[in-house]
Amino acid sequence: MNNNKSDNIIQQFRMASRKYSDASIFMHEAIARKAGLTGSDHKYLGLILQHEQLTAGDISKLTGLTGGAVTGLIDRLGKKKLLKRQSSKDDRRKVIIVPNMENSMKLLQPIFSGLQQKTTDLLATFSEREIKVIERYFNEAAIIMNETTNNLNSK
Repeated sequence: MNNNKSDNIIQQFRMASRKYSDASIFMHEAIARKAGLTGSDHKYLGLILQHEQLTAGDISKLTGLTGGAVTGLIDRLGKKKLLKRQSSKDDRRKVIIVPNMENSMKLLQPIFSGLQQKTTDLLATFSEREIKVIERYFNEAAIIMNETTNNLNSK
């Protein structure tokens, strides 16, 4: 492939990636509003739901948020009964954050069900090999983005 053709393909890919990224942000903001959350709180809740339990420090490390911002996040999500604080059995000074999966699913599942079905239908149009390539791209791009985030947060 010549350089001009290769540059054009990369440029088209970057434009498609930007379009996808923008659409994702706008969609998640709309989902958050529908669920009565801020866009950030919605995405942080999604991260918290991936764990059985976390400390505030764990959340801070995962997100790059300051301790105060994490406390505010926990307060807001706690008021909506989407998570709860528990004292550690080993150290009562330590607070464990436990997501309330049931309440979170009641809130978010009705909003996500149509999206999940449409995504499943779209994936059915790709071969297994194509899906593996897309999956590889997302996984490796996430590593690059996480590295970039960590570098920015450490400065």
